[in-house]
Amino acid sequence: MATARGYAATDASKPLAPFTFERREPRDDDVVIDIKYCGVCHSDIHQARDEWGNSSFPMVPGHEIVGIVRAVGSQVTRFKIGDRVGVGCFVDSCTTCAKRDLDLEQYLPGLVVTYNGVEADGTPTQGGYSDHIVVKEGYVLSIPENLPLDAAAPLLCAGITLYSPLRHWKAGPGKKVAIVGLGGLGHMGVKLAHAMGAEVTVLSQTLSKKEDGLKLGADHYYATKDPETFTKLAGSFDLIICTVAAEIDWNAYLNLLKVDGDLVLVGIPENPVPVHAFSLVPARRSISGSMIGSIKETQEMLDFCGEHGIVSEIETIRMEQINEAYERVVRSDVRYRFVIDMESIKA
Repeated sequence: MATARGYAATDASKPLAPFTFERREPRDDDVVIDIKYCGVCHSDIHQARDEWGNSSFPMVPGHEIVGIVRAVGSQVTRFKIGDRVGVGCFVDSCTTCAKRDLDLEQYLPGLVVTYNGVEADGTPTQGGYSDHIVVKEGYVLSIPENLPLDAAAPLLCAGITLYSPLRHWKAGPGKKVAIVGLGGLGHMGVKLAHAMGAEVTVLSQTLSKKEDGLKLGADHYYATKDPETFTKLAGSFDLIICTVAAEIDWNAYLNLLKVDGDLVLVGIPENPVPVHAFSLVPARRSISGSMIGSIKETQEMLDFCGEHGIVSEIETIRMEQINEAYERVVRSDVRYRFVIDMESIKA
């Protein structure tokens, strides 16, 4: 066992604090990664505060992990010491499947999440708010050389969470795509949809971030607090991706879709939201959900971002600023993703 230093939630009601724990000794198929940066996802906050009701403590959050390979097991062939790598939202998959499906593994039984999960041997997983991590080779990703590691970290969750539905619902030239919310997820959706060639509209509560949205690649920007927005844009979009977790009127947004249009949810409201059949039936509209992406698709996303020079807009923080950062995320006071510099944990 190797000692790791990190920050953990020890109770849902307490702030994160320094925490020392054990990582496993590397197996033949493992990669040992010195973590350089870790993004801060809103789901980190939900789980550290047990807002989803499934948290186990102590918990080291973090699933937007980038770093440098320190060591590899004897059977590892894809990585070598010194490589730039990343780890996303899960570290094993299909552990209880009848058959593995590398294209859909994130939806199948036996997914082992990067933290607040349990490995096949019963060991709790601990995430990237730490100095190093040990991960099976098949769940380690290559970071393109032209992408700065700090700004690439949020691609491992925010990036793939938007890339996957954009690809699945075929965003591209000739398609009109709306992104609901311009936050950590939404701003990645704008960048990716623009790079894919779609006509991109941001739907945000107010126009306070309009200048940012247009700079990031949006063609249009509308305030949803203005009732005229829903009248003017009725029947406009092929695809709407909702990135917000707030309870919004899904019926109003469904009516913005064309015939055969799709509303895809990646943000998860706390409570059920009613949907009227007449928002769906007359125009053969659909409402769907999407969750992260497979390892195969995540690597495809990273390569796409490398080709187009896409990274997240970030604010870098020291590890000891994490509790303040959590409060700012809750207030939507970040443009657009916090990233922890793990050098600060060594101080």
